[in-house]
Amino acid sequence: MSVNVNRSVSDQFYRYKMPRLIAKVEGKGNGIKTVIVNMVDVAKALNRPPTYPTKFFGCELGAQTQFDAKNDRYIVNGSHEANKLQDMLDGFIRKFVLCPECDNPETDLHVNPKKQTIGNSCKACGYRGMLDTRHKLCTFILKNPPENESGSAKKEKKEKNRKGKDKENGSSSGEAGNHNEIDAPDAVDGDDDDDWGEETTEEAQRRRMDEISEHAKNLTLTDDLEKTLEERVNMFYNFVKQKKEGGVIDTADKEILAEAERLDVKAMGPLILSELLFDENIRDQIKKYKRHFLRFCHNNKKAQKYLLGGFECLVKLHQAQLLPRVPIVLKDMYDADLLEEEVILAWAEKVSKKYVSKELAKEIHARAAPFVKWLKEAEEESEGSEEEEEEEDENVEVVYSPSAKELKVETVKPEKPDNEEDIDIDAI
Repeated sequence: MSVNVNRSVSDQFYRYKMPRLIAKVEGKGNGIKTVIVNMVDVAKALNRPPTYPTKFFGCELGAQTQFDAKNDRYIVNGSHEANKLQDMLDGFIRKFVLCPECDNPETDLHVNPKKQTIGNSCKACGYRGMLDTRHKLCTFILKNPPENESGSAKKEKKEKNRKGKDKENGSSSGEAGNHNEIDAPDAVDGDDDDDWGEETTEEAQRRRMDEISEHAKNLTLTDDLEKTLEERVNMFYNFVKQKKEGGVIDTADKEILAEAERLDVKAMGPLILSELLFDENIRDQIKKYKRHFLRFCHNNKKAQKYLLGGFECLVKLHQAQLLPRVPIVLKDMYDADLLEEEVILAWAEKVSKKYVSKELAKEIHARAAPFVKWLKEAEEESEGSEEEEEEEDENVEVVYSPSAKELKVETVKPEKPDNEEDIDIDAI
């Protein structure tokens, strides 16, 4: 469902629309966070990078934010309702999108990091002015300017070069100009029949070979799926190993996922990746290869179980270094969204000898106990805080400020008893 970009306009035929914001709360206790599922689409409708409104939410809520552009995940720490964020988005639109002269959202931001200024220009009324840079988000914008300005400049330069080239070649407007726009081969004369199958240029031959190779890949797909699971897992192992030995593993996350899906071994992917990408320096490697594992583990409990199995195998290989660090490594995986709370707690309930000996499995579970205990306590604390939130809602007072032309929400929080202590989550 779409809503008006400027929600103070009630006209149903208002041309500037954006998707209604969708928020999904993940995790529990101290690890709870809100993922803005469609932030990319919302930001596109506002002609702003998705990091801007996400960071704006963080500034307004006093919460940390996380961006994972490759996987389109934009996160605000804590539990926040979609309606609350939608209202907050109106504040972002008013301050950083709408033209101050005509209220039109067709505006561009122009950042000058050297002068520490942010300009605003409107395509509708021609307004040009400067933004008030006192808001905390402005610091982020100055450090992360929008790409649209440099992108359009490059496009304009490219177009200018193309026109100059046309002029040198004696091309003019009309059919010749249109012909060049579709990148037709320069060497082709005569009729305008662009059937590349009849072309003999080197480029055409290369395109034909690419298409034949793609067709051959599709033909082998069925044959590979007819192989046993063990054979397919070995094929996937060799594929990842080849990428690692070729020095291209860091940027091959999409290819690795595609190969696992092609061989129908996606759930087992983290087990293979753990063997090839992790060693005793696993804590640093979790950060380095987070994107690779997220492609398999995100919303996939089965893959997360295989990741835990891979970790057990790794502890077996590097017992002296990793056994004492079991709880902190599990927390690293949890913080990186590779493991969900539910999966960890289910794993902790049952000691299995599937990957390592029963004795070592018991030792790993014993070492993991402090982290598992923290997770359980955080969950109980979260359940207890729900009642407190309901009480807080009763103390909300809505005040209208004519000067600001906006609604302000003031919350009176009950005083904290002197004998109540904060829980230090880093003390585990």
